[in-house]
Amino acid sequence: MPLARSLSVTSLSGLEEWDEEFDLEDAVLFEIALEVANKVGGIYTVIQTKARLTSEEWGENYFLVGPYVESNVRTQVELIEPTNPVLKRTIDKMNSSGCKVYFGRWLIEGSPYVILIDVAFTAWSLDTWKSELWEFCDIGVPWFDREANDAVLFGFLTSWFLGEYAAQCEEPPHIVAHFHEWLAGLGLVLCRQRQLPVATIFTTHATLLGRYLCAGNVDFYNNLAEVYLSSYCLERAAAHCAHVFTTVSQITAIEAEHLLKRKPDIITPNGLNVKKFSAVHEFQNLHAQSKNRIQEFVRGHFYGHLDFNLDKCLFLFIAGRYEFSNKGADLFLEALARLNYLLRVNHSDVTVIAFFIMPARTNNFNVETLKGQAVRKQLWDTAQTVKERFGKKLYESLFSVLPDVAKMLDKEDFTIMKRAIFATQRQSQPPICTHNMLEDNSDPILSCVRRIGLFNSSADRVKVFPVIHLPLLPMDYEDLSEAATLGSSLLTTTECTVMGIPSISTNLSGFGCFMEEHIADPSAYGIYILDRRFRGVDESCNQLTSFLFQFCKQSRRQRIIQRNRTERLSDLLDWRYLGRYYISARHMALAKAFPDTYIYEPHEPTSTSGFRYPRPASVPPSPALSRHSSPHHSEAEDNDEDERYDEDLEAEKDRVNIRQPYSVPFKNKISSVQGANLNSDSVATDKN
Repeated sequence: MPLARSLSVTSLSGLEEWDEEFDLEDAVLFEIALEVANKVGGIYTVIQTKARLTSEEWGENYFLVGPYVESNVRTQVELIEPTNPVLKRTIDKMNSSGCKVYFGRWLIEGSPYVILIDVAFTAWSLDTWKSELWEFCDIGVPWFDREANDAVLFGFLTSWFLGEYAAQCEEPPHIVAHFHEWLAGLGLVLCRQRQLPVATIFTTHATLLGRYLCAGNVDFYNNLAEVYLSSYCLERAAAHCAHVFTTVSQITAIEAEHLLKRKPDIITPNGLNVKKFSAVHEFQNLHAQSKNRIQEFVRGHFYGHLDFNLDKCLFLFIAGRYEFSNKGADLFLEALARLNYLLRVNHSDVTVIAFFIMPARTNNFNVETLKGQAVRKQLWDTAQTVKERFGKKLYESLFSVLPDVAKMLDKEDFTIMKRAIFATQRQSQPPICTHNMLEDNSDPILSCVRRIGLFNSSADRVKVFPVIHLPLLPMDYEDLSEAATLGSSLLTTTECTVMGIPSISTNLSGFGCFMEEHIADPSAYGIYILDRRFRGVDESCNQLTSFLFQFCKQSRRQRIIQRNRTERLSDLLDWRYLGRYYISARHMALAKAFPDTYIYEPHEPTSTSGFRYPRPASVPPSPALSRHSSPHHSEAEDNDEDERYDEDLEAEKDRVNIRQPYSVPFKNKISSVQGANLNSDSVATDKN
């Protein structure tokens, strides 16, 4: 059986190989964020998955700094005594001065050290620190803004900690402090204001004003030049004070340049730790297993109205925070309504079931939904009872004569089955939502469902499950993702690609821009990218409907081949490769903060840098010979003999010019002090 895809990845544009590495033996890295061991949003995933690679690079000199949240610490952190004498003196000094600082290991891959600061314990200093912030930085924070108050407390405590650490060092320290998002950015501002010997990096994953404008239905990206910031905020101050300013995508870089008035020095795309499989198509088998489980849920939900073929069902999902417009739920629902019309007028036998994983305020499960699962369980139990009775009769008859199978089922068996079938009769339509919504009348998704008329009727070829909560399903989010045929998160679809799931994104997302730059034909690899920057809403909706309709017209074999291609792209998103951008940012910061020790040599970018995945040899993916690319035989109607396909050969063609990912220097045993051959302006220009 062929082995899984290799660790090699393509060479991304704008980042040259380094001839020599930095000497990190005497340097220490503090990565600071409010989502260290504290899951709030997507930044938690970025920090958690990147920690292993960073730990390998920095060894014992890498520390994550975050807030102390007792409920999270109990399950995620092993509290221990620090082994670093300088760090131990620093923590002891702060604890004796009225703070509460904890030290331990975060129980994730890489087991990095974490320093957790109890923000609430020093809340008594809030007014004093606010006054100091206004006096020295001209930044005012309203008293009623709890989020900003937490940012003030956390910022002053982290800068206090960094200053105390520098004071405890016997020799001049080389400290790198990497701050994520504005909630942690005040610590960076204070480090520069107090002139601490710290190389600072500030990363914004999405600008604060950008989040608000997008959530407010503002045509934000097409009117960036007209947006004006009237006063400084914590985020803008952190961006301007940092030695190195980074964003996670080219679209966020444009956003930051207009709103924060600073062009990013380098773009650091988000990645994941890609799981490898022992066999090439093990992920296809996982998809089949998860799909069977979700089919069982659908059988129960649609009992009495199960008039469609589950084997011809396509499962779509959209996930994220419940931001109706910002996360693209409005566009997705409108496209589903148009898709429903196209499938009906074309007499398609395909049924689309769309899940909305967007938790909202509910008070309980829907009674009809629970009843459906109970009915399904009852039918299963009935089938098992009849099977046992049939098996016993068959076994007993085998001792005498060849059994007459037609007589194995008696009248009592038929009575049991008829009773079970009659129990599935239903007068009402299947419920739209799986839970009772607290604000049913004003809920954006349910209101849109009522407007477009998707009520899961028998005539509808598109069924919807709005605002579903996963505890009702017999699977977690990852299992549901594996079961899906297509993922649609109109802002980020990194997780889908890593799991080999075709997905829909836009050119207003970092993921979409990244894939457009590095793939010659993204849709052939299962990455459908909507043009939202230069089209109106109706045009984008028509484009999304076209993507969905073309996807529904694919045969089962075509979808399998497309999943294989999508899975191969996961190499592009592995931290083993994308982590080098963060490494470059840290080298750049060290060179700017400590120019006498670390040398920074700019270079002119070459025109030949970068590599684009070529258009696949078989497009559209409709081959005849793909036996080893599928865990099951394809359906008879899928036998297209006009095109041949070899999965291994095509995969090898995709890996032309691929090089090995970056290997980090373990425990910093590097003798060179030469800087990375990177220029901040050239990097920002070439990144996606």
